[in-house]
Amino acid sequence: MRHVDFAPLYRSTVGFDRLFSMLDNMSQPDNGQTYPPYNIERTGENAYRITMAVAGFGESDLSIESRENTLTVKGEKAETEGDNEVEYLHRGIAGRAFERRFQLADHVEVKGASLKNGLLHVDLVRVIPEAMKPRKIEISVADNNNDSKQIEANAA
Repeated sequence: MRHVDFAPLYRSTVGFDRLFSMLDNMSQPDNGQTYPPYNIERTGENAYRITMAVAGFGESDLSIESRENTLTVKGEKAETEGDNEVEYLHRGIAGRAFERRFQLADHVEVKGASLKNGLLHVDLVRVIPEAMKPRKIEISVADNNNDSKQIEANAA
């Protein structure tokens, strides 16, 4: 895929930086990154959950950061002295460092995170501002009384 340079558009537009960044990120391949596996589920009308399989990682090995509509989950295991003494015959549980990024929609905030049974659960909620919520407009009924003033004109 060819690379598109958005630099000329940055100079002539105001407020579209995020749009061009998203288009630029979409054009870059994900390099087939499949570790760690994850699920994204809808848990309510405005609630979501990302579940990542992070077997072997503890709370101190993981970091979660939300910045400018991007959720970044990083995992890095600290080396311990006992790891050098262990001889593995088969090592199927990956303990390699990872960084996984998720693009969040507007007004989606991270509600919390929990680690249970080797699964990292990140709960998200969409908070819609009052100004953007639909509101009902009441319709008033006009009185059609004949008591209203009428302007009469004399014909010339």
